[in-house]
Amino acid sequence: MSLGPDDVCDYTKSRPTLHRGSSGPAVQQAQCYLNQAIGAGLDEDGDFGQLTKSATKDFQQCAGIVVDGLVAAQTWSFLSFWANAPDAPFC
Repeated sequence: MSLGPDDVCDYTKSRPTLHRGSSGPAVQQAQCYLNQAIGAGLDEDGDFGQLTKSATKDFQQCAGIVVDGLVAAQTWSFLSFWANAPDAPFC
């Protein structure tokens, strides 16, 4: 499933709130975005573990948004934008 020619990651269009213990394609999408946006070096395995949580917090800190380790609406919005920006990775 493709999100279109402008999206660097194409696991899913779903944007649920993700947290440690979440799994599936939405986690893969977030991991892909984190790798693109900040060079997180995560395995895109669909398991939201401690490394994904830490990378999420690093991204949130860098983006100047609420640092809670959750991938919710604001974090999805920033991740999608940053991961697809021509100058990524940023931090």
